[in-house]
Amino acid sequence: MAAIYVPIFVVGTYMADLSRDVSYRGMLYNFHKSLGILTTILLAVRIFMLSIKLQHKAPPSRPKQKFDRIRRIALHALLYIFMLAVPLSGWFFSNSYDKDVAFFGIVLPRLFVVNKGIAEFGRSMHFWLAYSFLAFIVLHAIDQWKFLRATVRRYYKAMVKKFASS
Repeated sequence: MAAIYVPIFVVGTYMADLSRDVSYRGMLYNFHKSLGILTTILLAVRIFMLSIKLQHKAPPSRPKQKFDRIRRIALHALLYIFMLAVPLSGWFFSNSYDKDVAFFGIVLPRLFVVNKGIAEFGRSMHFWLAYSFLAFIVLHAIDQWKFLRATVRRYYKAMVKKFASS
């Protein structure tokens, strides 16, 4: 999913500043919306898989690890909330502004009524939720830095060992 969020953010930031007379603007919006729907579908699958995994109880945490565990659960819960709230706010913004949301060409039903009076609120909400989500992604990356570094180091040592023995 992380690989999909990069083009969503890049395309979203780029297309927001495009003039209305740019010929490929609509194509960028459709691509951005389609990736947003794709991440929402993947999120549903991910939550389903996580619910199966969580049926097996985790071992009780030791007292000194309890705060760390609560912090990680809170961070992940917020990430999941943003993964749902950002695409829904985009859908709200599009429908309020009388625009359809399509998933790679398949027009999806409208979830929200046309109301151009609140469309600007939808735009603002989508903008702030998206950048708040990005901030939490950065926090998550910082939190996972030790794990990523150890994983890369382990693979690097394994590759060096394999090529040294060849």
